[in-house]
Amino acid sequence: MPGVLEGIRVLDFGRYIAGPFCGTMLGDLGAEVIRVEKLDGSEDRWVTPVTKGGEGAMFLQMGRNKLGLTLNPMKPAGREIVRKLVAVSDVVIANLPYEDLRKMGIDYESISAINPRIILATNSTFGSEGPYATRVGFDTIGQAMSGAMYLSGDGKVPTRANTPYVDFSSALLATVGVLAALMDRARTGQGQKVETALLRTAINIANGHLIEQAMLDLNRVATLNRGFTAGPSDTFKCRDGWIYAMTIGQPLFVRWCKLMGDERLAKDPRFKDDLARGDNGEALSEIMQKWCAGRTVAGALAELEANRIPAGAIYTPQQALDDPHVREAGFFHHMEFPGADKPVPVLQEPVKLSRTPLSIRTRAPKLGEHTDQILRELGYDPAAIEKLRADRVV
Repeated sequence: MPGVLEGIRVLDFGRYIAGPFCGTMLGDLGAEVIRVEKLDGSEDRWVTPVTKGGEGAMFLQMGRNKLGLTLNPMKPAGREIVRKLVAVSDVVIANLPYEDLRKMGIDYESISAINPRIILATNSTFGSEGPYATRVGFDTIGQAMSGAMYLSGDGKVPTRANTPYVDFSSALLATVGVLAALMDRARTGQGQKVETALLRTAINIANGHLIEQAMLDLNRVATLNRGFTAGPSDTFKCRDGWIYAMTIGQPLFVRWCKLMGDERLAKDPRFKDDLARGDNGEALSEIMQKWCAGRTVAGALAELEANRIPAGAIYTPQQALDDPHVREAGFFHHMEFPGADKPVPVLQEPVKLSRTPLSIRTRAPKLGEHTDQILRELGYDPAAIEKLRADRVV
């Protein structure tokens, strides 16, 4: 079944995550996505290498459903290829500083002059306005400057999340923006620029904490894994591992008190509501920890589930791969890749649509794998392609 974006062509000049994952989502939705890389491969191709050729785990994830083109857009012949591609494309993705986009000829003013229907999706660290607009950065800068790192850890050392949630969230927001721009273009015939920024994304995620600070001036500090505004919500050590359990709302708390064997806790003024339970969460966590200490992970989770209290095992990466629900629900699409010793477990589909499902059709491309094919479609003959290669344009 064709995807909802069949017939849409995307040029992905992205780097690392915030740009490329937007292209990945559009590709999963059926678009033709051309990943444009440096001649020796863009930096993100080689991050966390897992194949004999050096391709990295992140690239194998985000390169799916993409054609691979190598190109130097700083050379005149390369700029001409960019112009030809823009003329027959619908979306350009580029998470680079805007000044770099101008140098490459893929800023909105340049590409919209070629194709007024084009949509440009840009992502930077700080956005195009304000005193930090020209600064560069990565995911963790957003975590740091949004307050998230300060509120994480032990209260002594600010702690980042190793999973780059700011990058992925920016990519998802950019995908929403591109889809909205495509809907608008269907009505008006005009393209537009879609802009996201890592700090804007990070502040969006942390916004509830920032509103609380602005309104109440509480000056919260990190409490390891204990929740701020509910309890017990924390990590707990069992006999053979760890779990996370969280109790939010009065009905859940009453059930938890019964499970702990002390219904008087529900009438204790220290625990009168979620906010009070968060403020006194250390006492609740101590009760829960004593309960968990004599149980296995499986036993604790079974009792919590029987009482409809949300909880989950804290997994190692290998345990996440081996989880029976993950396996039986088909979370992974195992893909062969040249030079990989075993199939690559790529997430099957981040979003499920019942009538027009997302799909993974092709593996990530080898470096420049589709360069000749794309150039032929643009009208270049074999001799011209050979000269472009000799001149290090492609």
